[in-house]
Amino acid sequence: MTGTETLLRELADRAELSDLVARHSLWVDEGRYDETDRLFTQDVVVTSPRGEAHGIEQLVDLVRARHDDYARTLHNKSNLVIEIDGATATVRAHDIAVFVIDDTTEAVAAGIHRYQARRTDAGWRFDRLDITPVALTTALERAL
Repeated sequence: MTGTETLLRELADRAELSDLVARHSLWVDEGRYDETDRLFTQDVVVTSPRGEAHGIEQLVDLVRARHDDYARTLHNKSNLVIEIDGATATVRAHDIAVFVIDDTTEAVAAGIHRYQARRTDAGWRFDRLDITPVALTTALERAL
């Protein structure tokens, strides 16, 4: 590949990985569990404060076990740091999430998401996610 082709490939990879992180937030917030295989490999491993999941089915069960308790959630990812090494990549992102408990109460959580990804025939997919909590509020009375 020429220098230009290599640069274009890297930019395209970065854009696809960034989009995957954004879609992960939508997947959780909108319950798009039928799109799980568009984000994760079949053998994905996820560790979080809520437990560990091996494979897509366990991942969906882990997420639904807690997120389905909320009226709504809103995850926001920022500060993406993407490192690409051939057909594998890592992405580090800050995550701020609002958990709507009921019509008058929310809680806010902050954490660091560390993704590992690999290029598949269908594009980039996450094969590992480690979630490290940073902060969690108690229930807060709604400000708006």
